[in-house]
Amino acid sequence: MSGHGGGHGDGHHSLSDRDALTVEIGYALVSGVFAAALLFGAVAGPALLFDLPGPLERLLRLAGTVLAPVVFLVRVASVLYAFRRSRGGGSAS
Repeated sequence: MSGHGGGHGDGHHSLSDRDALTVEIGYALVSGVFAAALLFGAVAGPALLFDLPGPLERLLRLAGTVLAPVVFLVRVASVLYAFRRSRGGGSAS
């Protein structure tokens, strides 16, 4: 059995399987962008809205800039991993 895509190893997937995966990828990306934007706004927002001391403003902007992509990647990976497990592609533990 191949380790790619959680399929049956023959590389043949039905149209409904591919459609479901496409929808799930879209959902993962949109929800990842939303989560990253929300986190960026929560962390860096005060630096953008208020007149804060220079070092604090830079720290908040940097933290938002670093954490937002991490949250995006974690959200996308977790949604796709959950989808794979729900479709029977995950290993039993």
